[in-house]
Amino acid sequence: MMLPEQFVEKMKTLLQEEADEFFAAYKREKANGLRVNPLKVRPAWAETAPFSLTPIPFCPTGFYCGRSDQPGKHPYHAAGLYYIQEPSAMAVAEALQPEPGDMVLDLCAAPGGKTTQLGAMMKNKGLLVANEIHPKRVKALAENVERFGLTNTVVINETPEALAERFPGFFDKILVDAPCSGEGMFRKEEEAASFWSPSYVEQCAARQRRILESAYAMLKEGGILVYSTCTFSPEENEQTVEWLLETYDDLRLLPIAKIGGIEPGRPEWTKTNRAELECAARLWPHRLKGEGHFVAKLQKQRPTPPWSGRWAKANAPKAAVRLYRQFEQQSLQTEQHGTVISFGSHLAMLPDRCPDLSGLKVMRAGLHLGETKKERFEPNHALALALRAGEAKHVLDLSSSSRQCLQYWRGETLSTGGDRGWLLVTVDGFPFAWGKEVKGTVKNFYPKGLRLV
Repeated sequence: MMLPEQFVEKMKTLLQEEADEFFAAYKREKANGLRVNPLKVRPAWAETAPFSLTPIPFCPTGFYCGRSDQPGKHPYHAAGLYYIQEPSAMAVAEALQPEPGDMVLDLCAAPGGKTTQLGAMMKNKGLLVANEIHPKRVKALAENVERFGLTNTVVINETPEALAERFPGFFDKILVDAPCSGEGMFRKEEEAASFWSPSYVEQCAARQRRILESAYAMLKEGGILVYSTCTFSPEENEQTVEWLLETYDDLRLLPIAKIGGIEPGRPEWTKTNRAELECAARLWPHRLKGEGHFVAKLQKQRPTPPWSGRWAKANAPKAAVRLYRQFEQQSLQTEQHGTVISFGSHLAMLPDRCPDLSGLKVMRAGLHLGETKKERFEPNHALALALRAGEAKHVLDLSSSSRQCLQYWRGETLSTGGDRGWLLVTVDGFPFAWGKEVKGTVKNFYPKGLRLV
């Protein structure tokens, strides 16, 4: 591939005797990976998966997969059993290590790889706010959150500044996977190289600092901030963290485990040669199977006043909630507990301890339950993917290798001979979609925009 000439010269200067090995990596085939969803399967599932998988050393749920496997075309992908993700990117959420019950913010979240990883690590408990400033990209983020079966996640389309004004000192943990010059993705996305220039690197560094100012404001005392990029540029990596430490003297850099080929940050690439930058992590394509990434982990020491904002309250009409509860009694073996809100004719259940979201551009508020239509309730696809097979009273299980599975994925009806009403369509026992069985035929409720073409 053709790399920008100024980029080549810059990396030769930075890496010196290591440069030949670095550039040789561009001639090798990129690594492909997927991350299993522990909300639906255990990592041991990889041993029986229909793909050739080998563990990624720095991510317990991550696996390398062969290029010919095409896991994105398998029904298991549509069922949310895994997320297809570049291997090095999996190290970022592992550095943040959110726990169930935490209040977490993924500030630059699309397309959702790190969001889904965080939500699964939190076991759907606590609050995860996934924000994306670009309206087009936020749609893909919301779809991936839905597919993974996340119920503790609110997807928002706002600027970092607007959120900082609304949520000062609110979050326990914040991830800033910042927009960057993308140098670490040149091998994966050759088009990224065409946008690169030294001035673009400087523009990205300035934008990253503005985002980090907002992130710092939203972090509570003792809170953890993880900053990451997919670029090699010291201006966007070590020097940005150096600026952060100098701007906020209460921030303390925490060490990140250097396993599986992950290397330390480079203090010699900062302006003041700060030795503590070795705590940060660099993932190099010539040192491990993956693309380029940088990760730094910091903790806020300064006291922050308690958050004084409002908490969300239930606002759904009683009649609408009654229709949902009737559906629940007739079709489910479980009850959903939480704050139910309405947006138009739709119902959603918010995560625990969810703040008031009024005035914000909310794309997905927790678990989308479904929609009331006249005197009936129609469940949403998100509810199907958030369930387990045993939580539905009526199930139609299809084999992943069957013709019926492909037919349903395409939006076709199926003949069963039954008349059970709403049923959960599963693939090899994994929830896949809703169907409505009436007089021997299962009407297809697989979303039109997600159907197999």
